[in-house]
This record gives sequence, structure tokens and C-alpha cells, in this order.
Amino acid sequence: MASFASQLVPQLLLLISLFHFSLAARSLDQLVQEQPSSTFRYHNGPLLYGKISVNLIWYGKFKPAQRSIVSDFITSLSSSSSSKPSVAGWWKTTEKYYRLAAKTKKLASTPSLSLGKQILDEGYSMGKSLSDAQIKQLAAKGGNMYAVNVVLTASDVVVGGFCMSRCGTHGSSGSGKSHKFAYIWVGNSETQCPGQCAWPFHQPIYGPQSPPLVAPNGDVGVDGMVINLASLLAGTATNPFGNGFYQGSADAPLEAASACPGVYAKGAYPGYAGELLVDPATRASYNAHGANGRKYLVPALYDPATSSCSTLV
Repeated sequence: MASFASQLVPQLLLLISLFHFSLAARSLDQLVQEQPSSTFRYHNGPLLYGKISVNLIWYGKFKPAQRSIVSDFITSLSSSSSSKPSVAGWWKTTEKYYRLAAKTKKLASTPSLSLGKQILDEGYSMGKSLSDAQIKQLAAKGGNMYAVNVVLTASDVVVGGFCMSRCGTHGSSGSGKSHKFAYIWVGNSETQCPGQCAWPFHQPIYGPQSPPLVAPNGDVGVDGMVINLASLLAGTATNPFGNGFYQGSADAPLEAASACPGVYAKGAYPGYAGELLVDPATRASYNAHGANGRKYLVPALYDPATSSCSTLV
């Protein structure tokens, strides 16, 4: 049976039980960066692969319509019926990392992600202020067999470091080859910091000012969550345990998507997301088609073959 941890060497077993931080697509002082340098490299660790369930743990109050935006996005990652450019096409960009890593070790292809179970915690079982340790506990509810467990916190939930330095994180937990799982946390920034974590669907908190774009699914907070979730999924696949692909320090790495913050289409520059597609009926901006007729905005991914940020449009 395929397992994304089966290639771990014994020396890594301690590492994967530690909580590894990865910033989401944007930070307070960087809405657009210069292209990453050639120091972006592979650190010889395992990558995520095999058939992986993406389990969603909804913490706090989310409307059914909000949940469907995110669940349809996960379905879109493997959907073959979407128009082009598509979310599935965006995800296939990660295959370049696997081809590059295969030059130094035998690796399977990019993982096949599918929507798994959804767990609702509408009663705020751990309160409305969460620590990283509590996020990890919530993630464990999704199970630990061939899974990426995603904790999504509602707009009235405070998480340590949220808005001050991050829009989300990814990490890993568990021990033993068959009991490890990767996890992600993303917060709804609608009321706490939309100018940081929901840009370009909200006016930026500072820097170059331009009118906010119309969110493709009509929800600034949740459409912003999708951007950050997409970024963290790419980081989870290509750097699940902190020794995969990244640039800079292992404590604060720039990963597949976070190496290209604020870039969504060609022509992007600080304060401008790029030449995006626009829905003629709603005037919403997007760059990828998804399942069930959805439209999404996904971040540019660093292309290790060209050492540049690659966009769909």
C-alpha cells in the first residue's frame, strides 16, 4: 500500500514528530517578492505521495455555503472535467518537484488528493483562543492513515500568531511508518485581518493601494482561506517534514507557493495580482476553474525547472 512516509530513514523519525511551521502565502511586509534565487533546493527528505485523503476539521461556525467552497476546492485538485485553466492543472505543477527529486532517489509521482471526512466542531470545544498544541490536537481528530488533516478556524477564533506573522501553517505528527499524518491550519481572516490574509479580495493594510478584487465565490474570508490552503497544500506535498524542497532557513522556509507571494498571473507587481480572468457576469477575478462550476484564485508556484514563479494565466 502506498504511504507518503515509507521512504523515511531512522534518523528522521524524531524530526517528523516535531511541529514544523510554514508561513502561508502572504506576510505583513511582503505582498509580492522578487523571484526566488537558485538557493531554492531539495534537501533530500521524503515528499508526500500515494493516495491521500484530505480531511477537513471545521472549528467554529461556518455556513454550509462556506464549507462547500472549500470542499469543492479539494475535489477540484483531481477533477478532470473542469475547464482550462484548472485547479487540477495548477496542482500538476508540483510534479516537477518529484521529477527533480527522482534524480537523487526513487520517488513516486505527485500525490493523488481526494476529499475525505469532514468533522464539525461548532461548539468551540477548546474555546475561542487556540494554541499551536491545540491545533495539533484538533488535527489528530481526522485520523492518521494516509491523510492530510486540515483545521479551518472560524472568523471569531483567535490563534497564536494569526495575522501578526502568518495566515496558516503546516506540520506533521505521529510516530511509526504507518501512523504519521500531515496537517494544515488556516484561519478565516474576514474580521481579523482581511487586508493581509484575504488580499487581493480586500484592500491591503499598507503598501501600494489598489481597489480590492471581487471574490470568485462571493466570500472574501473563505476565498482568502482557499488561497492560503492552496499554498500550504503545495508546501505540504513538497516539504512535509521540513527537509524537502525549500529556500532559506528550515525554521522559516520559503516553499513551493510561499516563495512567490502575491503573484497570481503574469504581470504581477507589488499591490497588483496580475492579469487575471474576470467573470463577465459577476466581475469576480480568478485564475482557475474548479469542480461543480466553481472558480478559484490559486497562488503562483515556484518552478524548479526555470527558477521562476509559474502562473496559469
